[in-house]
Amino acid sequence: MQDYWPAPVAPGPVRGRVTVPGSKSVTNRALLLAALSGGPASVSGAPASRDTALMVGALRALGVPVRVDDARVEVDRFAGMRGGGTVDCGLAGTVMRFVPPAAALADGPVRFDGDPRARERPMGAVLDALRALGATVEGTALPFTVRGGTGRLPGGEVVLDASASSQFVSGLLLSGARYDKGLTVRHSGPPVPSQPHIDMTVSMLRTAGVEVDDAEADTWRVAPGRITQRDWAVEPDLSNAAVFLAAAAVTGGEVTVAGWPARSTQPGTEILDVLARAGCAVETGATGMTVRGPADRSALAGLDVDLRDASELTPTVAAVAALAAGPSRIRGVGHIRGHETDRLAALVAELTALGADAVETADGLEIRPAPLRARPDRPWRAYADHRMATAGAIVGLVVPGVHVDDIASTAKTMPDFPGRWAGLLRAPGK
Repeated sequence: MQDYWPAPVAPGPVRGRVTVPGSKSVTNRALLLAALSGGPASVSGAPASRDTALMVGALRALGVPVRVDDARVEVDRFAGMRGGGTVDCGLAGTVMRFVPPAAALADGPVRFDGDPRARERPMGAVLDALRALGATVEGTALPFTVRGGTGRLPGGEVVLDASASSQFVSGLLLSGARYDKGLTVRHSGPPVPSQPHIDMTVSMLRTAGVEVDDAEADTWRVAPGRITQRDWAVEPDLSNAAVFLAAAAVTGGEVTVAGWPARSTQPGTEILDVLARAGCAVETGATGMTVRGPADRSALAGLDVDLRDASELTPTVAAVAALAAGPSRIRGVGHIRGHETDRLAALVAELTALGADAVETADGLEIRPAPLRARPDRPWRAYADHRMATAGAIVGLVVPGVHVDDIASTAKTMPDFPGRWAGLLRAPGK
Protein backbone atom coordinates (compact mmCIF):
# COMPACT_ATOMS: atom_id res chain seq x y z
CA MET A 1 0.00 0.00 0.00
CA GLN A 2 3.03 2.26 0.30
CA ASP A 3 2.83 3.24 -3.38
CA TYR A 4 -0.79 4.39 -3.13
CA TRP A 5 -2.25 7.75 -2.07
CA PRO A 6 -3.40 7.69 1.58
CA ALA A 7 -6.75 9.44 1.64
CA PRO A 8 -6.66 12.00 4.50
CA VAL A 9 -9.07 11.41 7.37
CA ALA A 10 -10.95 14.53 8.47
CA PRO A 11 -9.97 15.34 12.08
CA GLY A 12 -13.36 16.98 12.51
CA PRO A 13 -15.97 18.85 10.49
CA VAL A 14 -14.36 20.09 7.26
CA ARG A 15 -14.66 23.87 6.97
CA GLY A 16 -13.23 26.02 4.21
CA ARG A 17 -13.57 27.89 0.95
CA VAL A 18 -12.33 26.47 -2.34
CA THR A 19 -11.85 27.63 -5.90
CA VAL A 20 -12.15 24.95 -8.56
CA PRO A 21 -10.75 25.05 -12.10
CA GLY A 22 -12.90 25.78 -15.14
CA SER A 23 -15.39 23.34 -16.58
CA LYS A 24 -13.80 20.84 -18.97
CA SER A 25 -17.17 20.44 -20.70
CA VAL A 26 -17.45 24.16 -21.44
CA THR A 27 -13.74 24.43 -22.23
CA ASN A 28 -13.60 21.72 -24.86
CA ARG A 29 -16.76 22.95 -26.56
CA ALA A 30 -15.35 26.48 -26.60
CA LEU A 31 -11.99 25.32 -27.98
CA LEU A 32 -13.64 23.45 -30.83
CA LEU A 33 -15.96 26.37 -31.65
CA ALA A 34 -12.96 28.71 -31.61
CA ALA A 35 -11.25 26.45 -34.16
CA LEU A 36 -14.37 26.08 -36.32
CA SER A 37 -14.71 29.87 -36.42
CA GLY A 38 -11.37 30.08 -38.22
CA GLY A 39 -9.97 32.43 -35.56
CA PRO A 40 -8.89 34.64 -34.07
CA ALA A 41 -10.64 33.52 -30.91
CA SER A 42 -9.74 32.74 -27.32
CA VAL A 43 -10.81 30.73 -24.28
CA SER A 44 -10.05 32.07 -20.80
CA GLY A 45 -10.37 30.07 -17.60
CA ALA A 46 -9.42 26.77 -19.26
CA PRO A 47 -8.27 24.18 -16.70
CA ALA A 48 -4.74 22.82 -17.01
CA SER A 49 -6.17 19.31 -17.16
CA ARG A 50 -5.46 16.32 -19.35
CA ASP A 51 -8.77 16.68 -21.20
CA THR A 52 -7.91 20.27 -22.11
CA ALA A 53 -4.43 19.27 -23.26
CA LEU A 54 -5.90 16.46 -25.39
CA MET A 55 -8.30 18.87 -27.11
CA VAL A 56 -5.50 21.35 -27.75
CA GLY A 57 -3.42 18.51 -29.17
CA ALA A 58 -6.30 17.38 -31.35
CA LEU A 59 -6.73 20.85 -32.83
CA ARG A 60 -3.01 21.14 -33.50
CA ALA A 61 -3.14 17.75 -35.25
CA LEU A 62 -5.74 19.33 -37.56
CA GLY A 63 -3.40 22.24 -38.32
CA VAL A 64 -5.14 24.74 -36.04
CA PRO A 65 -2.69 27.34 -34.65
CA VAL A 66 -3.23 27.15 -30.89
CA ARG A 67 -1.26 29.02 -28.21
CA VAL A 68 -1.58 28.23 -24.50
CA ASP A 69 -0.69 30.77 -21.84
CA ASP A 70 -1.63 29.38 -18.43
CA ALA A 71 -5.48 29.37 -18.30
CA ARG A 72 -5.86 31.29 -21.57
CA VAL A 73 -5.89 29.52 -24.93
CA GLU A 74 -5.74 31.49 -28.17
CA VAL A 75 -6.59 30.31 -31.68
CA ASP A 76 -4.99 32.39 -34.41
CA ARG A 77 -6.53 32.96 -37.83
CA PHE A 78 -6.02 30.07 -40.27
CA ALA A 79 -7.28 29.00 -43.69
CA GLY A 80 -8.70 25.54 -43.02
CA MET A 81 -8.21 22.24 -41.25
CA ARG A 82 -5.46 19.93 -42.49
CA GLY A 83 -5.36 16.18 -42.74
CA GLY A 84 -2.48 13.79 -42.36
CA GLY A 85 -2.25 13.90 -38.57
CA THR A 86 -3.20 11.63 -35.67
CA VAL A 87 -5.48 12.67 -32.82
CA ASP A 88 -4.78 11.20 -29.37
CA CYS A 89 -8.14 11.02 -27.60
CA GLY A 90 -6.75 9.66 -24.34
CA LEU A 91 -9.87 8.92 -22.30
CA ALA A 92 -11.60 12.20 -23.21
CA GLY A 93 -15.10 11.60 -24.53
CA THR A 94 -15.26 15.23 -25.66
CA VAL A 95 -12.29 14.60 -27.94
CA MET A 96 -13.29 11.22 -29.34
CA ARG A 97 -16.93 12.32 -29.98
CA PHE A 98 -16.53 16.05 -30.81
CA VAL A 99 -13.45 16.15 -33.05
CA PRO A 100 -14.32 13.54 -35.74
CA PRO A 101 -17.23 15.64 -37.14
CA ALA A 102 -14.77 18.55 -37.47
CA ALA A 103 -12.08 16.29 -38.97
CA ALA A 104 -14.50 15.49 -41.81
CA LEU A 105 -13.85 19.10 -42.92
CA ALA A 106 -10.07 18.56 -43.20
CA ASP A 107 -8.20 18.39 -46.51
CA GLY A 108 -6.94 14.86 -45.86
CA PRO A 109 -7.26 11.77 -43.64
CA VAL A 110 -7.16 12.08 -39.84
CA ARG A 111 -6.45 9.06 -37.65
CA PHE A 112 -7.89 8.75 -34.14
CA ASP A 113 -6.72 6.56 -31.26
CA GLY A 114 -6.65 6.71 -27.47
CA ASP A 115 -6.06 4.89 -24.20
CA PRO A 116 -6.85 1.15 -24.07
CA ARG A 117 -10.14 1.74 -22.23
CA ALA A 118 -11.10 4.37 -24.82
CA ARG A 119 -11.05 1.65 -27.47
CA GLU A 120 -13.92 -0.02 -25.59
CA ARG A 121 -16.13 3.07 -25.41
CA PRO A 122 -19.08 3.32 -27.82
CA MET A 123 -18.39 5.33 -30.98
CA GLY A 124 -20.56 3.65 -33.63
CA ALA A 125 -23.43 6.14 -33.47
CA VAL A 126 -21.19 9.12 -34.32
CA LEU A 127 -19.19 7.33 -37.00
CA ASP A 128 -22.29 5.91 -38.71
CA ALA A 129 -23.87 9.37 -38.62
CA LEU A 130 -20.82 10.88 -40.31
CA ARG A 131 -21.02 8.25 -43.05
CA ALA A 132 -24.70 9.11 -43.57
CA LEU A 133 -23.76 12.78 -43.88
CA GLY A 134 -21.24 12.11 -46.63
CA ALA A 135 -17.97 11.38 -44.82
CA THR A 136 -15.70 8.40 -45.39
CA VAL A 137 -14.83 6.67 -42.13
CA GLU A 138 -12.73 3.54 -41.67
CA GLY A 139 -13.49 1.66 -38.46
CA THR A 140 -16.31 1.38 -35.94
CA ALA A 141 -14.42 2.29 -32.76
CA LEU A 142 -11.00 3.57 -31.80
CA PRO A 143 -8.69 3.39 -33.67
CA PHE A 144 -10.46 4.76 -36.75
CA THR A 145 -9.73 7.16 -39.61
CA VAL A 146 -11.88 9.99 -40.95
CA ARG A 147 -10.93 10.53 -44.58
CA GLY A 148 -11.42 14.21 -45.27
CA GLY A 149 -10.21 15.57 -48.58
CA THR A 150 -12.33 18.38 -49.93
CA GLY A 151 -12.59 20.55 -46.83
CA ARG A 152 -16.37 20.28 -47.10
CA LEU A 153 -19.17 17.89 -46.09
CA PRO A 154 -22.67 17.77 -47.60
CA GLY A 155 -24.47 17.44 -44.26
CA GLY A 156 -28.24 17.04 -44.14
CA GLU A 157 -30.38 14.87 -41.87
CA VAL A 158 -29.31 11.90 -39.78
CA VAL A 159 -31.11 9.59 -37.35
CA LEU A 160 -29.17 7.98 -34.51
CA ASP A 161 -29.59 6.33 -31.12
CA ALA A 162 -27.90 8.60 -28.56
CA SER A 163 -29.10 6.70 -25.49
CA ALA A 164 -25.51 5.67 -24.68
CA SER A 165 -24.18 9.25 -24.57
CA SER A 166 -25.43 12.79 -25.12
CA GLN A 167 -21.98 13.48 -26.61
CA PHE A 168 -23.12 11.75 -29.81
CA VAL A 169 -25.58 14.61 -30.38
CA SER A 170 -23.33 17.41 -29.15
CA GLY A 171 -20.40 16.27 -31.26
CA LEU A 172 -22.43 16.49 -34.45
CA LEU A 173 -24.14 19.77 -33.56
CA LEU A 174 -20.88 21.60 -32.87
CA SER A 175 -19.69 21.20 -36.48
CA GLY A 176 -23.10 21.22 -38.16
CA ALA A 177 -23.11 24.88 -39.20
CA ARG A 178 -19.98 24.28 -41.28
CA TYR A 179 -21.67 21.60 -43.42
CA ASP A 180 -23.02 22.66 -46.82
CA LYS A 181 -26.66 21.93 -45.97
CA GLY A 182 -26.34 22.38 -42.24
CA LEU A 183 -27.48 19.51 -40.06
CA THR A 184 -30.58 17.92 -38.61
CA VAL A 185 -30.08 15.29 -35.89
CA ARG A 186 -32.96 13.08 -34.82
CA HIS A 187 -32.64 10.78 -31.83
CA SER A 188 -34.49 7.46 -31.98
CA GLY A 189 -34.28 5.17 -28.97
CA PRO A 190 -34.43 5.24 -25.17
CA PRO A 191 -34.16 8.68 -23.55
CA VAL A 192 -30.93 10.59 -24.11
CA PRO A 193 -28.93 10.86 -20.85
CA SER A 194 -27.35 14.09 -19.62
CA GLN A 195 -29.75 16.33 -21.52
CA PRO A 196 -28.22 19.43 -19.84
CA HIS A 197 -25.00 18.77 -21.76
CA ILE A 198 -26.94 19.06 -25.04
CA ASP A 199 -28.56 22.23 -23.71
CA MET A 200 -25.05 23.53 -23.00
CA THR A 201 -24.02 22.79 -26.59
CA VAL A 202 -27.09 24.51 -28.03
CA SER A 203 -26.61 27.56 -25.80
CA MET A 204 -22.95 27.92 -26.79
CA LEU A 205 -23.75 27.52 -30.48
CA ARG A 206 -26.32 30.31 -30.24
CA THR A 207 -23.79 32.47 -28.41
CA ALA A 208 -21.48 31.89 -31.39
CA GLY A 209 -24.15 33.15 -33.78
CA VAL A 210 -25.35 29.75 -34.99
CA GLU A 211 -29.06 29.26 -35.64
CA VAL A 212 -30.29 26.16 -33.77
CA ASP A 213 -33.90 24.94 -33.64
CA ASP A 214 -34.58 22.48 -30.82
CA ALA A 215 -38.33 23.07 -30.49
CA GLU A 216 -39.19 19.52 -31.54
CA ALA A 217 -38.47 16.78 -29.00
CA ASP A 218 -35.37 14.70 -29.75
CA THR A 219 -34.63 16.78 -32.86
CA TRP A 220 -32.01 19.47 -33.38
CA ARG A 221 -31.65 21.55 -36.54
CA VAL A 222 -28.51 23.60 -37.19
CA ALA A 223 -28.61 26.09 -40.07
CA PRO A 224 -25.53 26.37 -42.27
CA GLY A 225 -23.43 29.47 -41.73
CA ARG A 226 -20.44 31.03 -40.05
CA ILE A 227 -19.39 30.46 -36.47
CA THR A 228 -18.55 33.81 -34.90
CA GLN A 229 -15.05 34.45 -33.61
CA ARG A 230 -15.26 35.43 -29.96
CA ASP A 231 -13.60 35.30 -26.56
CA TRP A 232 -15.03 32.55 -24.36
CA ALA A 233 -14.99 32.73 -20.54
CA VAL A 234 -15.20 29.38 -18.74
CA GLU A 235 -17.11 29.02 -15.48
CA PRO A 236 -15.99 26.69 -12.64
CA ASP A 237 -16.47 22.95 -13.10
CA LEU A 238 -19.49 22.19 -10.92
CA SER A 239 -19.10 18.40 -11.05
CA ASN A 240 -15.61 18.83 -9.61
CA ALA A 241 -16.99 21.32 -7.10
CA ALA A 242 -19.49 18.67 -5.98
CA VAL A 243 -16.65 16.60 -4.52
CA PHE A 244 -15.69 19.41 -2.14
CA LEU A 245 -19.29 20.09 -1.15
CA ALA A 246 -19.67 16.38 -0.40
CA ALA A 247 -16.82 16.75 2.12
CA ALA A 248 -19.03 19.10 4.12
CA ALA A 249 -21.94 16.68 3.90
CA VAL A 250 -20.15 13.60 5.23
CA THR A 251 -18.22 15.37 8.02
CA GLY A 252 -20.89 17.77 9.27
CA GLY A 253 -18.79 20.66 8.06
CA GLU A 254 -19.23 23.77 5.95
CA VAL A 255 -17.65 24.31 2.53
CA THR A 256 -18.05 27.25 0.17
CA VAL A 257 -17.24 27.03 -3.55
CA ALA A 258 -16.21 30.43 -4.89
CA GLY A 259 -17.49 31.71 -8.22
CA TRP A 260 -20.56 29.48 -8.43
CA PRO A 261 -22.51 30.85 -11.42
CA ALA A 262 -25.97 32.32 -10.90
CA ARG A 263 -27.22 30.28 -13.86
CA SER A 264 -25.55 27.33 -15.56
CA THR A 265 -26.30 24.55 -18.02
CA GLN A 266 -23.81 22.28 -16.24
CA PRO A 267 -25.45 19.12 -14.85
CA GLY A 268 -23.29 19.51 -11.75
CA THR A 269 -25.80 22.02 -10.37
CA GLU A 270 -27.95 19.04 -9.36
CA ILE A 271 -25.59 18.28 -6.47
CA LEU A 272 -27.25 21.09 -4.53
CA ASP A 273 -30.67 19.43 -4.60
CA VAL A 274 -29.15 16.01 -3.84
CA LEU A 275 -27.29 17.25 -0.77
CA ALA A 276 -30.31 19.22 0.44
CA ARG A 277 -32.36 16.02 0.28
CA ALA A 278 -29.65 14.28 2.29
CA GLY A 279 -30.19 16.79 5.10
CA CYS A 280 -27.63 19.46 4.26
CA ALA A 281 -28.24 23.20 4.31
CA VAL A 282 -27.54 24.88 0.96
CA GLU A 283 -27.07 28.63 0.72
CA THR A 284 -25.85 31.01 -1.97
CA GLY A 285 -24.17 34.26 -1.03
CA ALA A 286 -21.68 36.90 -2.09
CA THR A 287 -18.73 34.57 -1.44
CA GLY A 288 -20.10 31.62 -3.37
CA MET A 289 -22.21 28.49 -2.84
CA THR A 290 -22.13 27.04 0.67
CA VAL A 291 -23.15 23.59 1.89
CA ARG A 292 -23.40 22.74 5.61
CA GLY A 293 -23.65 19.10 6.57
CA PRO A 294 -25.78 17.92 9.49
CA ALA A 295 -23.90 18.36 12.78
CA ASP A 296 -24.87 14.82 13.74
CA ARG A 297 -23.69 12.48 10.98
CA SER A 298 -26.48 10.06 11.89
CA ALA A 299 -28.82 12.70 10.44
CA LEU A 300 -27.26 12.34 6.98
CA ALA A 301 -30.24 10.83 5.19
CA GLY A 302 -30.34 8.15 2.54
CA LEU A 303 -31.36 9.18 -0.96
CA ASP A 304 -33.63 8.10 -3.77
CA VAL A 305 -32.45 10.11 -6.78
CA ASP A 306 -32.69 9.93 -10.56
CA LEU A 307 -29.37 11.15 -11.96
CA ARG A 308 -30.08 10.58 -15.64
CA ASP A 309 -29.43 14.24 -16.39
CA ALA A 310 -26.36 14.42 -14.12
CA SER A 311 -24.90 10.93 -14.26
CA GLU A 312 -21.33 12.19 -13.84
CA LEU A 313 -22.28 12.89 -10.20
CA THR A 314 -22.96 9.20 -9.54
CA PRO A 315 -19.59 8.32 -7.91
CA THR A 316 -19.79 11.39 -5.66
CA VAL A 317 -23.39 10.69 -4.65
CA ALA A 318 -22.63 6.99 -4.11
CA ALA A 319 -19.79 7.91 -1.74
CA VAL A 320 -22.15 10.14 0.25
CA ALA A 321 -24.81 7.41 0.25
CA ALA A 322 -22.34 4.85 1.60
CA LEU A 323 -21.82 7.11 4.63
CA ALA A 324 -25.50 7.98 5.15
CA ALA A 325 -27.70 6.66 7.95
CA GLY A 326 -30.41 5.26 5.68
CA PRO A 327 -30.66 3.23 2.48
CA SER A 328 -30.18 4.90 -0.90
CA ARG A 329 -31.10 4.24 -4.49
CA ILE A 330 -29.53 5.91 -7.53
CA ARG A 331 -31.57 5.53 -10.72
CA GLY A 332 -31.37 6.42 -14.41
CA VAL A 333 -27.62 5.86 -14.82
CA GLY A 334 -27.31 2.50 -16.57
CA HIS A 335 -25.42 4.19 -19.40
CA ILE A 336 -22.41 4.96 -17.17
CA ARG A 337 -21.33 1.37 -17.64
CA GLY A 338 -19.78 2.78 -20.83
CA HIS A 339 -17.93 5.71 -19.23
CA GLU A 340 -14.21 5.85 -18.40
CA THR A 341 -14.83 2.52 -16.69
CA ASP A 342 -18.00 0.57 -15.91
CA ARG A 343 -18.76 2.92 -13.05
CA LEU A 344 -21.61 0.87 -11.59
CA ALA A 345 -19.55 -2.31 -11.35
CA ALA A 346 -16.56 -0.32 -10.07
CA LEU A 347 -18.56 1.40 -7.31
CA VAL A 348 -20.09 -1.86 -6.15
CA ALA A 349 -16.69 -3.57 -6.10
CA GLU A 350 -14.97 -0.79 -4.12
CA LEU A 351 -17.77 -0.10 -1.67
CA THR A 352 -18.31 -3.81 -1.06
CA ALA A 353 -14.60 -4.25 -0.38
CA LEU A 354 -15.02 -1.77 2.49
CA GLY A 355 -17.97 -3.74 3.88
CA ALA A 356 -20.78 -1.74 2.30
CA ASP A 357 -24.05 -3.36 1.24
CA ALA A 358 -24.07 -2.17 -2.38
CA VAL A 359 -25.65 -3.85 -5.41
CA GLU A 360 -26.21 -2.99 -9.04
CA THR A 361 -29.70 -2.61 -10.47
CA ALA A 362 -30.65 -2.46 -14.12
CA ASP A 363 -30.27 1.32 -14.17
CA GLY A 364 -28.24 2.19 -11.09
CA LEU A 365 -27.30 1.25 -7.54
CA GLU A 366 -28.82 0.36 -4.19
CA ILE A 367 -26.73 1.12 -1.09
CA ARG A 368 -27.70 0.23 2.47
CA PRO A 369 -26.00 1.35 5.70
CA ALA A 370 -23.23 -0.93 6.94
CA PRO A 371 -20.03 -0.46 8.96
CA LEU A 372 -17.13 0.43 6.67
CA ARG A 373 -13.53 -0.58 7.24
CA ALA A 374 -10.52 -0.25 4.95
CA ARG A 375 -8.68 -3.45 4.10
CA PRO A 376 -4.92 -3.40 4.67
CA ASP A 377 -4.38 -5.74 1.72
CA ARG A 378 -6.40 -3.83 -0.89
CA PRO A 379 -6.51 -0.21 -2.10
CA TRP A 380 -9.54 1.69 -3.35
CA ARG A 381 -9.23 1.11 -7.08
CA ALA A 382 -9.76 4.08 -9.38
CA TYR A 383 -9.82 2.12 -12.65
CA ALA A 384 -8.01 5.06 -14.31
CA ASP A 385 -11.24 7.03 -13.71
CA HIS A 386 -11.03 10.48 -12.13
CA ARG A 387 -14.53 10.29 -10.62
CA MET A 388 -13.78 6.93 -8.99
CA ALA A 389 -10.58 8.36 -7.49
CA THR A 390 -12.38 11.35 -5.94
CA ALA A 391 -15.13 9.07 -4.60
CA GLY A 392 -12.41 7.20 -2.71
CA ALA A 393 -11.18 10.48 -1.26
CA ILE A 394 -14.68 11.31 0.04
CA VAL A 395 -15.06 7.92 1.73
CA GLY A 396 -11.54 8.25 3.15
CA LEU A 397 -12.56 11.37 5.08
CA VAL A 398 -14.57 9.14 7.42
CA VAL A 399 -13.03 5.66 6.99
CA PRO A 400 -9.41 5.50 8.19
CA GLY A 401 -6.86 3.64 6.10
CA VAL A 402 -8.33 4.15 2.61
CA HIS A 403 -5.60 4.23 -0.05
CA VAL A 404 -6.40 5.21 -3.66
CA ASP A 405 -4.33 3.32 -6.22
CA ASP A 406 -4.36 5.99 -8.98
CA ILE A 407 -4.99 9.45 -7.61
CA ALA A 408 -3.11 10.83 -10.64
CA SER A 409 -6.19 9.98 -12.75
CA THR A 410 -7.86 13.09 -11.26
CA ALA A 411 -5.64 15.20 -13.53
CA LYS A 412 -8.07 14.33 -16.32
CA THR A 413 -10.23 17.26 -15.25
CA MET A 414 -8.70 18.74 -12.07
CA PRO A 415 -5.05 19.80 -11.77
CA ASP A 416 -3.45 18.87 -8.41
CA PHE A 417 -6.49 17.36 -6.75
CA PRO A 418 -4.41 15.95 -3.86
CA GLY A 419 -3.07 19.43 -3.08
CA ARG A 420 -6.50 21.03 -3.27
CA TRP A 421 -7.99 18.32 -1.04
CA ALA A 422 -5.24 18.66 1.55
CA GLY A 423 -5.62 22.44 1.42
CA LEU A 424 -9.32 22.17 2.24
CA LEU A 425 -8.62 19.96 5.23
CA ARG A 426 -6.00 22.45 6.46
CA ALA A 427 -8.28 25.45 5.92
CA PRO A 428 -9.05 27.42 9.10
CA GLY A 429 -12.65 27.26 10.30
CA LYS A 430 -15.03 30.00 9.30
